[in-house]
Amino acid sequence: MNNKEPLWWRGAVIYQIYPRSFYDANGDGIGDLPGITQQLPYVAALGVDAVWLSPFFKSPMKDFGYDVSDYRDVDPLFGTLADFETLIKVAHDLGLKVMIDQVLSHTSDEHPWFEQSRFSRDNPKADWYVWADPKPDGTPPNNWLSIFGGCAWQWESRRQQYYLHNFLTSQPDLNFHNPEVVENILDTVKFWLDLGVDGFRLDTVNFYVHDKLLRDNPPLQAGDSKSLGVPGTNPYSMQKHKFDISQPENLGFLVKLRALLDQYDGITTVGEIGDDDPLSIMAQYTSGNDKLHMAYTFDLLNVHRSPEYIESVIEKIEKAIGDGWPCWALSNHDVVRCISRWGETETSPFAYGKVLLALLTSLRGSVCLYQGEELGLPEADIPFEKIQDPYGIPFWPEYKGRDGCRTPMPWISGDLHAGFSHQEPWLPVNDNHAVLAVDAQEKGADSMLAHYRTYLRWRKQHPALIDGDIDQVMSNAQGLRFVRRSDEETLLVAINLSDTEMAISLPAGTWLPVTGHGFEFNLKDNVVTLPPYQAAFAKASEQ
Repeated sequence: MNNKEPLWWRGAVIYQIYPRSFYDANGDGIGDLPGITQQLPYVAALGVDAVWLSPFFKSPMKDFGYDVSDYRDVDPLFGTLADFETLIKVAHDLGLKVMIDQVLSHTSDEHPWFEQSRFSRDNPKADWYVWADPKPDGTPPNNWLSIFGGCAWQWESRRQQYYLHNFLTSQPDLNFHNPEVVENILDTVKFWLDLGVDGFRLDTVNFYVHDKLLRDNPPLQAGDSKSLGVPGTNPYSMQKHKFDISQPENLGFLVKLRALLDQYDGITTVGEIGDDDPLSIMAQYTSGNDKLHMAYTFDLLNVHRSPEYIESVIEKIEKAIGDGWPCWALSNHDVVRCISRWGETETSPFAYGKVLLALLTSLRGSVCLYQGEELGLPEADIPFEKIQDPYGIPFWPEYKGRDGCRTPMPWISGDLHAGFSHQEPWLPVNDNHAVLAVDAQEKGADSMLAHYRTYLRWRKQHPALIDGDIDQVMSNAQGLRFVRRSDEETLLVAINLSDTEMAISLPAGTWLPVTGHGFEFNLKDNVVTLPPYQAAFAKASEQ
């Protein structure tokens, strides 16, 4: 792979690694950078194009790395900067790009910037965070809420003011209206670019800028859409988030960020968007080739899964995004694993998981796969006394938090803790994960892991699936059908998401079956018949 290829990210498959839970090389029960480096050959053998590393920066770990106390250093739990540089070199030697998380909307309250800012109203960092006076009765300045529950404002007695925190009280929001903050954030990004990273996943990318006037959010009205990715038990879902996030000034920052990135070869970004109207924000943030390269929303990370719903998501994105580029995911470190969230009631969850891979990687856009997805890992059951997630504890038991998708990767089925570590890991390994360990699946030609390897290698041979357009999207109660077109080829894709046989007519023309992907189907008289949980691919004969 050419590490300078500027458009490598279009149609790329990006493998997300949650460092705490990938592989423990030093035996302390927590995954680390040397552990990731040791297992990179496994990742490369999947046939993916890049890795995305969740935060490994210095942090008090109150939100497990999404509360950064030093943007330019590695937390000792994970290793050193030298370890990271080794990781980049090994990844590049294996043909893998390296993308890292950047948590720019907020810091830890232990970051030196905030420790200075909170001390007084007249220090050099006084305006680096979002501070506001109380109302005359002492209550917070407005009605904004934290995603983690309750008021988004925390009192600071030394300043006699409130500070904004969209997440934990220990995660104060930076003030992106301050040019000094913007300059320092861009310098932080440049630091990692100079170390050789190939791109960034931007956490909560639409949360950077707040309404200067601090206006109240209106209540959610009947018919309004709720913020995706937020459980209904959370009061955050009762507001229309008009003023606390997704402000128009955010676009100006993204233009400045892109100008910096464009000074380097082959860099990309993918932004996480959580909003009441995420598709329109995605379109704004990825259009014009001067802001984000890609973005993703929670549209396929929620509980809705019918073919009709998936068709509606595709059509809405295609209509809204224009010249932008989407990134798709079915699982990540914040949501219930897809094979449980969508497939638990299916007759064969594993067969269902295999066909979901075909669906995900056949859509127009790039793809993020979450570690363990290739093993078909279900959501882990974590007893309350073992929960670590600060998001899950206050909402238990209606919402159990994110620990169930963050448990350690199982590497060796018969070893203690499934080969992840010789010490008790930070989260327990479920028995139903151990039996799905890498070593066990490498022995089976029909395993989920074998399927991923076969299919992802096959996909690389088809430019229509990498960078082609999409049209003629149709769904029925069982599955979907659509066409992908590039200059080199036109492919018909049919996906049976049901446990019964599906027959679907193809568009006019002559279509020839394409094989080698690991799925079964029959194509005759322009009708494709798919057994349960299978995918079909056919090529227009004129090409």
